[in-house]
Amino acid sequence: MSKVAILKTTPETVFADYHRLMNLADYQSMMDKSVDTALKVNISWHFFFPGASTTPWQLEGVIKSLLSDGYDKNLIHACHNRTVVIDSKFGEKENKQKFVVDKYGLRNIHLYEDNQEWVNVYDVLGSTAKDLTILPKVYPQGFQIPKRFIGENIIHLPTVKTHVFTTTTGAMKNAFGGLLNERRHWTHSVIHETLVDLLLIQQKIHKGIFAVMDGTFVGDGPGPRCMMPYVKDVILASSDQVAIDATSAKLMGIDPMSIKFIRLAHERGLGVGNPSEIELVGDVEVGNQNWHFVGPFQKMTFASRMQHLIYWGPLKKPVEWSLRTILAPWSYIASIIYHDMYWYPSKAKTMMQEVIKSSWGKLFNNYENNISNESGFSEIKTVDKLTFKTGLSAFVKAFSILYTAVINSPEVSKLRKK
Repeated sequence: MSKVAILKTTPETVFADYHRLMNLADYQSMMDKSVDTALKVNISWHFFFPGASTTPWQLEGVIKSLLSDGYDKNLIHACHNRTVVIDSKFGEKENKQKFVVDKYGLRNIHLYEDNQEWVNVYDVLGSTAKDLTILPKVYPQGFQIPKRFIGENIIHLPTVKTHVFTTTTGAMKNAFGGLLNERRHWTHSVIHETLVDLLLIQQKIHKGIFAVMDGTFVGDGPGPRCMMPYVKDVILASSDQVAIDATSAKLMGIDPMSIKFIRLAHERGLGVGNPSEIELVGDVEVGNQNWHFVGPFQKMTFASRMQHLIYWGPLKKPVEWSLRTILAPWSYIASIIYHDMYWYPSKAKTMMQEVIKSSWGKLFNNYENNISNESGFSEIKTVDKLTFKTGLSAFVKAFSILYTAVINSPEVSKLRKK
C-alpha cells in the first residue's frame, strides 16, 4: 500500500505544514543526503495564473524543510526545462520562483542551456530499454535526457489542475519536459503511454523520487493554462508518483482509474492508482473531499479543440505530419498568438480576480516584501497594484515571447547552425 500525505494549510502555517507534510510521507527515507537533489519546478505558463505553476511558498516550503532536516544547501538546486511556447526565464521571475531560489542562494539550472549535457536514453538504460512500450516507436534512434539526472534525487513540484491532453496533470506529467527535449510534441498523440514510459525511466535513473503538490491554488477546465482557478488550501506529498496523481484526481471528483496514464502505470506495477490501495495520512478527511470539477473537456478553448482534432481527430492525417518537419513552428506561433496575445490579456484578469482577493492571492502579489517566520507569514503586507503582467502589458510582452520561441525552436535553430 502506498502512502500519500495530505494537509490543510494557511499562509500563517504554510512552512511548518510543508515540513510536517514531507515527513509524514517519509521523504527522508527516499532522498539520499549525499547526492544532488533537483527541485523540478513546474512552469505551465510564463505569465502568472493561479493553479498553473509551482507557487513560491511551495518551493520555499520544500527548501526550508530540506535545510532544517540536514540536507546540504550545496547539493540542492532548482531545475527548469524549456518548452518551445513557454519562456522559463521570464516565467520563473513572473511566478516568483527565482526570488525564492536567490533568497536561499541555491543553484538555478536550466537544462537546455549549453553547459548542460544530454545523453541518449538507450545508452543509459542498456538492455532495460526493452521495457519501454511507446517511446522506441516515437524515437527509434533514441532521445536525449539530461546527464545530470543520472544518480540525482528529484522532487517534483506540480500543482493540482486539469489538463486537456491527460484529464489531470501532476507528478508524472511534471517529468515530461525535464526528460524529453524540444521534440516532445511528437508524443502528444500517445501522451498517456509516454508518461508511463517516463516514470519507468525515472525509476531507473534517479537515486530517489518524491513529489510535493500544491493545492492552495487549483485549476479546473481546459488546463494547464486557461482554467477557472479556485482556492482549496490543500497540500500533498508522496514518494509514489502514481498515488499522488490518483489522490489529486479523486479530490477533483475524477475517478483515477478512468485516467489512462494512471491506470496503465498501476497495471504495470509502477505505482498505485487505485484509491482503495492508498493510505492517506495527515488530514485524512480532506483527502475524502470531492470538489466536483467539470474537468477539461466540457468548456474547451478554441486552441484545445484544435489540438484534439490534430492529435486524435480528423485533422490528424492531413496536419500532424507537419509537426515533425521544418514547418512545425506554425504551431508554436499559433499557440502564442492564441494564449499569450489573446486569451491571457483579455480574460485572465477577470477569471482570477476573486482568487487574487484571497489571502494566498494577496501573499503572492507582494511575496518579495512579506517577511516570514519559521511557520509561515504571521502578517500579509498587501499592495494595491498587481505585481505581475496582465492586460496590455502581457500583450506587449507576448511579442518578445513569440520571437524567442521561433528563433529558439529546434527547427529554426538547426537551420541557423547550418
